[in-house]
Amino acid sequence: MAMAVQKIFPQAKVTIGPWIENGFYYDFDMEPLTDKDLKRIKKEMDRIISKNLPLVREEVSRDEAHRRILALNEPYKMEILEGIKEEPITIYHIGREWWDLCAGPHVESTGNINRNAVELESIAGAYWRGDERKPMLQRIYGTAWENEEQLKAYLHFKEEAKRRDHRRLGQDLDLFSIQDDAGGGLVFWHPKGAIVRHIIEDFWKKVHIERGYDLLYTPHVAKADLWKISGHLDFYKENMYDQMNIEDEIYQLRPMNCPYHILVYKRKLHSYRDFPIRVAELGTVYRYELSGSLHGLFRVRGFTQDDAHIFCLEDQIKDEIRGVLDLTEETLSQFGFDKYEINLSTRPEKSVGDDDIWEKATSALKDALDDKGWTYQIDDGGGAFYGPKIDVKIEDALGRKWQCSTIQVDFNLPQRFDITYVDSNTEKKRPIMIHRAVLGSLERFFGVLIEHYAGDFPLWLSPIQARVLPVTDAQLEYCKDVTNKLKKYGIRAEICHGERLPKLIRNAEKQKIPLMAVVGSKEVETQTVTVRSRFSGELGTMPVDDFVSRVKLAIENTTSL
Repeated sequence: MAMAVQKIFPQAKVTIGPWIENGFYYDFDMEPLTDKDLKRIKKEMDRIISKNLPLVREEVSRDEAHRRILALNEPYKMEILEGIKEEPITIYHIGREWWDLCAGPHVESTGNINRNAVELESIAGAYWRGDERKPMLQRIYGTAWENEEQLKAYLHFKEEAKRRDHRRLGQDLDLFSIQDDAGGGLVFWHPKGAIVRHIIEDFWKKVHIERGYDLLYTPHVAKADLWKISGHLDFYKENMYDQMNIEDEIYQLRPMNCPYHILVYKRKLHSYRDFPIRVAELGTVYRYELSGSLHGLFRVRGFTQDDAHIFCLEDQIKDEIRGVLDLTEETLSQFGFDKYEINLSTRPEKSVGDDDIWEKATSALKDALDDKGWTYQIDDGGGAFYGPKIDVKIEDALGRKWQCSTIQVDFNLPQRFDITYVDSNTEKKRPIMIHRAVLGSLERFFGVLIEHYAGDFPLWLSPIQARVLPVTDAQLEYCKDVTNKLKKYGIRAEICHGERLPKLIRNAEKQKIPLMAVVGSKEVETQTVTVRSRFSGELGTMPVDDFVSRVKLAIENTTSL
């Protein structure tokens, strides 16, 4: 592709062109491209493929590579060369016409590529090295497969993903918005989205209280001194917002909740008999994100984490981790996720904590996973410098995997904050600290939920569970009585009128309302409703009390009607 671009646009400067999941991209320093340009580039790519040009690997010295790049006047390639430590330098040629720095390997010739299984997908802007102070580049995304059938399957998957895009559905279903007047990456939960959030939060609180967690509410800001103690100002400053001077004291918005929970722990002296201590919070945090990295609910600047911290003894780690795994499964399965990908990340080269505690903690995580019966992969050396961790990815209806739950042992913050307890010999000791989040963030989890269900939430989770539809306004008063009875029993119901019945039904279907209760003169006369379900079709005419009972039972059992 890069060769084709430079054939058509000789002034374009090449940068990087890596493979990514389901395809590739290449960044160019050039004038903005259009969709029409993509067609020209694809046509030139087809011509290069048809010429069956050989791809030849060449190894050259650093000086020779420098000379060649200088001759081509490719400044970005020169910068890339400077970052390559190994020698010799590897170059790949396409015939005699074009070459690039590349480690390879590649196909033997361009003719090995199926031109009918290649597609250029889109254009986007991207800063060089992801730095907004550097030039804005033109990024071309593409995909390539072995045959047309694979390409068609991928394009179908892509269309289905587009249909489920939470940004579009969030607008169509009036669930949330991100408004320019307020700023990018700041989420407005609309009434319907707020109902779903309320349901998620209520379930989350219930299961945490049942499992022995104490719930907290803590501030959104703190003195900069706190972030200095925690290490965030030294290691995480680029992700934090600017400091605020309030009466000659410096404050900052929180990027994480952990230090607050530690301060709550430190409010009193603890005995070994107190453990384990479990605290949890739906805590809103703020991260500095460039506008180009923001993406709907998946990448935002302010979000609410379901953070919890467990303070325990060494011999309690395994049981506490197992308890978190059980809680994770209960929570995720409640919302329709029962397929997981599990990774256990172990000690990296640079770390804090002695060998013995790392070994004990890592073994405890392994044993807890084994006891749970979950299959997992080990990421050797992939843990944080302060402890081993378990990551849980959930699989959605399209088979996509989303990072969700994290369980992290921490040897660093207890030391930084000098937290202690008194053991059986009345000596002060350092407790073990476990960070964990089950949902990750409410915003991201809600976005995944929307895409998993394509906005078609199950009855118990749907913001509006039933819509009452009069055939004419003559039935309006009876419809109000029906709606009030539904609401009385905790069923989220509303009336919609003022249009012809077919349009009212279409609107309810477009809004993905699970149940419609149609009321005509016959229903008023017999004190009934005629029920239509999104999931089961026509359910027939039934007394209002029967309808209420059936809906209540379905909601309680988290089933459809």
